[in-house]
Amino acid sequence: MIETDILIIGAGPTGLFTVFEAGLLKLRCHLIDALAQPGGQCSEIYPKKPIYDIPAYPEILAGDLTEKLLEQGKQFQPGFTLGERAETIDKQDDGTFIVTTNKGTKHKAPVVAIAGGLGSFEPRKPKIDNLTQFEDNGVEYIIKEPELYRDKDVVIAGGGDSALDWSIFLTDVAKSVTLIHRRNEFRGALDSVEKVQELKNLGKINLITPAEVKGILGDDKVTGVVVEQKDKDPFIIDTDHFIPLFGLAPKLGPIGNWGLEIEKNAIKVDNSLDYQTNIPGIYAIGDVNTYPGKLKLILCGFHEATLMCQSAYKRIFPDKKYVMKYTTVGGVEGFDGTKKEAPKAVVKAIN
Repeated sequence: MIETDILIIGAGPTGLFTVFEAGLLKLRCHLIDALAQPGGQCSEIYPKKPIYDIPAYPEILAGDLTEKLLEQGKQFQPGFTLGERAETIDKQDDGTFIVTTNKGTKHKAPVVAIAGGLGSFEPRKPKIDNLTQFEDNGVEYIIKEPELYRDKDVVIAGGGDSALDWSIFLTDVAKSVTLIHRRNEFRGALDSVEKVQELKNLGKINLITPAEVKGILGDDKVTGVVVEQKDKDPFIIDTDHFIPLFGLAPKLGPIGNWGLEIEKNAIKVDNSLDYQTNIPGIYAIGDVNTYPGKLKLILCGFHEATLMCQSAYKRIFPDKKYVMKYTTVGGVEGFDGTKKEAPKAVVKAIN
């Protein structure tokens, strides 16, 4: 039996940052994740994808963000159960929870924080008859290593942030980039849309809208795609890679059977205070939760984790009064006895 103060289900960015916030409160954390490494989607799906909305980082690769979060939380000595899926949860008479994985590993904690991101997921695939024939032979649904496309002809399909961002990024890598979307309007960030238009005007992106890829050509590997555009005859684009980026189809998996209130494949929480679910002691933070005005952003998950930890402390120590201290004043003391002191000049100025 693995025992801890806060059991975190999901080792993505939100789960990893929870370790740090809990550590400031002297609460220990243990994380469960079905993936074999921490980082969630940032490590498994797009480690080389740049992220632009993390405070203090004008740009940071998703994999590097994971490394920074692990480094930040290391002093609080989190435990990990990786490569195992949280399967069942049982509430005990003393109010604690026991979570058992699909491999039978048991974990006990007074607080459970579900930070499972989108849950388990599969890429949404376009309806093309011979699509599966070329999977991993020129058809990719996720970009893990951009260097694979060095000096190659690439066709990307999609209209969201991922399609826009990768189209922009690969202009400096690929021989040619073609972006195809079935509408003239895009769902992504306005800045990205404007950047794609700018690159089109410079001749660095071939933008085709409204249009759809309806067929794939090749024997063992992709050699081209068949494109249908309104009021035009179908035409062929020669390419080495076809990358349909239509997002992920999320599934909560076994967590959906835990008696939690679910809305549109997300866990409903009370955002007026602490992101607690309908079961006291179980919280949901990050992309896995939903509430009025919810934004699925990593930085929002960080905020939710911070408030959740404050509530968890009160639940674990109902008779203790916690006085929040700014790290600029009190520094940060790890469980190993090491301490990062606040600069004396800063403390004096604040006092």
